[in-house]
Amino acid sequence: MKFNENFAKLNESYLFAGIAAKVRTFKQAHPREDVVSLGIGDVTRPLTPAVICEMQAAAHDMAAEDTFHGYGPEQGYAFLREAIVRHYATKGVTLHEDEIFVGDGAKSDLGNMPELFGRCSVLLPDPVYPAYRDVNVMAGNRVYFAPGGKRNGFKPMPPSKGRFDIIYLCSPSNPTGAVYTREELKVWVDYALATGAVIFFDAAYEAFVSDRSLPTSVYEIEGAKECAVEFCSFSKSAGFTGMRCGWTVVPFGIASGTLNRMWLRRQTTKFNGASYVVQRAAAASLGKQGEYENRKNVEYYMTNARIMHDALTAAHIWHTGGVNSPYVWMQCPKGMTSWEYFDLLLEKAAVVGTPGVGFGKRGEGYFRLTAFGNAEKTARAISRLVDVTLSLKDSHTAPEHR
Repeated sequence: MKFNENFAKLNESYLFAGIAAKVRTFKQAHPREDVVSLGIGDVTRPLTPAVICEMQAAAHDMAAEDTFHGYGPEQGYAFLREAIVRHYATKGVTLHEDEIFVGDGAKSDLGNMPELFGRCSVLLPDPVYPAYRDVNVMAGNRVYFAPGGKRNGFKPMPPSKGRFDIIYLCSPSNPTGAVYTREELKVWVDYALATGAVIFFDAAYEAFVSDRSLPTSVYEIEGAKECAVEFCSFSKSAGFTGMRCGWTVVPFGIASGTLNRMWLRRQTTKFNGASYVVQRAAAASLGKQGEYENRKNVEYYMTNARIMHDALTAAHIWHTGGVNSPYVWMQCPKGMTSWEYFDLLLEKAAVVGTPGVGFGKRGEGYFRLTAFGNAEKTARAISRLVDVTLSLKDSHTAPEHR
């Protein structure tokens, strides 16, 4: 039997599966501990009334013969794609409905799109969301990294050497929370146009950008429609992590429409579309009432982010993110590795975060926190984290949390 040998090049387990195993072991040994997770980027706020109401109406449609929906269009129902077109219009971006493809989440499309390029060269930021790296390793692609760090604010810029077929960018970034400016994104767009690369732009966290001077779509940058595919999601902006719905924009301007036609062909062969009920709910989230209600949830999470940002700033702990982003990326204290710091926080503070090294070599020595949690628990957790971290100024061992 012959298997894909590239799977042997992956880490033994996916990053978050390893974290979950450690946390389970700790909870079994300390059943009375109040463990608070700031580690997984899963939403905790419930779906909003406008979304629930539309889901219920759609479910009733499925109960009657004359309104029942079976297989839908693989690229998404027109009512949702039209809503997405209107969403982009608010950014000053004009798109055609046929440039939009509705899927079951940005993660799936970000992993599936590379197959349109065959074996190719891929440039990833480092640190990076691990799924970007893993899907390309599985495909046998040649993977290269653009280094991020303190010096560039964890916003890598184009390298001086090398040519790449695909470039992954995420802004606001998961994991670092860094957000590219228009000028910085223009450098990437110009680089892609000059070298013939295609940018895969992950805009899953667009809703968390409150600074209007910052772009929330790559198509706000001149020339991007000729070189960039954009992936977006309802997961974080509308609480759809358990519902699974997102969209991908493949402009006609890339290779005179060739990539758009190829993606349509791929989707009609391998994908049967997101469910009618979920797409109705997604469209409601983009309506006037839905956007208002979802904005309240985004503000809730961003209050959590501000609490973490302010606490770390007051404690003089270096970090990025927490502003225009639901993620905070902090430096580990005393030269600790990110897994050492993970273990310390879990044992001494009963707080869970994500070790930076899980996002790449350049993530070593850093730690990711997320704002997707309960406000009271977030405040309690960041207080514990700061106490334990500051105690390391005098000792490498922090006191037990009580």
